[in-house]
Amino acid sequence: MHRDRAVSVRRYFATWCFIALAVLMLDGCRAWTPASYVPPEVAFGPAPQMPNPVQITNVDRDYVWDQVVDVVDDYFRIYKEERVRLVGDLLTEGVLDTYPRGGSTIFEPWNKDSVNSYERLESTLQSIRRIAQVRVIPNEAGFLVDVQVFKELEDVPSPETGAVSLANPQALRNDNSLQRVTNPVGGAQPTIGWIRLGRDTALEQVILSHIQERLSGYGPPQPY
Repeated sequence: MHRDRAVSVRRYFATWCFIALAVLMLDGCRAWTPASYVPPEVAFGPAPQMPNPVQITNVDRDYVWDQVVDVVDDYFRIYKEERVRLVGDLLTEGVLDTYPRGGSTIFEPWNKDSVNSYERLESTLQSIRRIAQVRVIPNEAGFLVDVQVFKELEDVPSPETGAVSLANPQALRNDNSLQRVTNPVGGAQPTIGWIRLGRDTALEQVILSHIQERLSGYGPPQPY
């Protein structure tokens, strides 16, 4: 008898709790209106690329050329220069060529030619070099500066790491075109050649941005 009464009380209490909870949920849904969601303005995807060639409006050809050479010299050693010249009434195209440069590894953070972590890791694990050619093209608005940086992979008979050979730890990387080794270590593999990997657009963008930063809106220093 007492057991049946206890069961009835529990059922009665559970029923009213369920009804009260339903009423509260209904009133809450009516009273609360969620605020409209405004997504943040976030730009996805790669950063906008500068045009290559980039337009320079400065008309002083010697100043433009000197600034271009000074920027490129921070990344490469200059091999040959043909400045922009005035021949009669016509401005000639300027061309700058560089020596090849071995890719900077993760152990050379002070060097600037490997501009991101991927390029630096690749140059650490592979024998990578870069070579650049810059053209300064006169036009009606000033000059077009075209920067082309090419990546090349060393072609050897068997795989090597970027710095030393796994098969022979005493064999240095075969950068014969970069520096002269007076006492080479024996056992180094001969370099068959270099395989072109394409353009290094990341480094091109960095060089172009520095050139534009120097030349946009500024002219040569005025004499006193």
